[in-house]
Amino acid sequence: MKHLLVIGQGPAGISAAVYAKRGGAAVTVVANGVGALEKAERIENYYGFGEPLTGRELAAQGVEGAKRLGVDFVEGELVGLRFKDTMDGFVAELVHRTLEADAVVLAMGASRLAPPLSGLKELEGHGVSYCAICDAFFYRGKEAAVLGAGDYALAEAAALLLHAAKVHLLTNGEAAPAHVPAGLLVHTERLAAIEGEGRVERVVFAGGATLPVNGVFVAVGTAGSTAIAKKLGILLDGVYLKVNEKMETNVPGVFAAGDATGGLLQVAKAVHEGAVAGLSALKFLRGKKA
Repeated sequence: MKHLLVIGQGPAGISAAVYAKRGGAAVTVVANGVGALEKAERIENYYGFGEPLTGRELAAQGVEGAKRLGVDFVEGELVGLRFKDTMDGFVAELVHRTLEADAVVLAMGASRLAPPLSGLKELEGHGVSYCAICDAFFYRGKEAAVLGAGDYALAEAAALLLHAAKVHLLTNGEAAPAHVPAGLLVHTERLAAIEGEGRVERVVFAGGATLPVNGVFVAVGTAGSTAIAKKLGILLDGVYLKVNEKMETNVPGVFAAGDATGGLLQVAKAVHEGAVAGLSALKFLRGKKA
């Protein structure tokens, strides 16, 4: 049985999982919390509920319905998504394990915004990167920094440590991670700017001190849809994943739905797109050779 991996357990992800499962696919949902829906204190504009309910309550009912149909759930933080070595399928990299799938639906919501740091936007593509596995090779023998303090940042740093002469972790005022790989240099000071003439040359700390680096990799919080998309070569429309009417990205076997695709950031839109993505993924899986 072909396997579909759904990233995210919000309305889009659960809708995709339900439609694909009912169509006969093996479906696993990977999630690290509910997402934006968890912050909704009162929902009263969604069809089918006589009384208002919280986002958490709506999310819980969706998850229970999917579990009743036999959808599997894995709790964990996604830090990377790549092609299998055979290029026939995908490997999702979680903090403590990996999962393989024949197709993927990206429904983890809109990407987090990068911190408002001077020079970050201006030097994007000129030493500021969002994908270590994509660009680490270009830092052989050079110094690079990772901006972030969580598991996602550590995963990006680990990719850089294989190539760069030195790798710095910039937590921007957050506490240092409990477990830091050997060779990773941690700086917990707050940042003021990223500077350079045409490309990254240094980071400037709030106290005025500077750190010479050749590149800065942004990995704040968890891996958002934009960061994952860049790792696979998925086209973007601004900060959102670019899809067609079938919720297909430009990468065969990868679909996207919900807030990750932009537009109306509402439950009704997410459920619709999730259903379309799930059915499109199902059709893709049925067309794959055994």
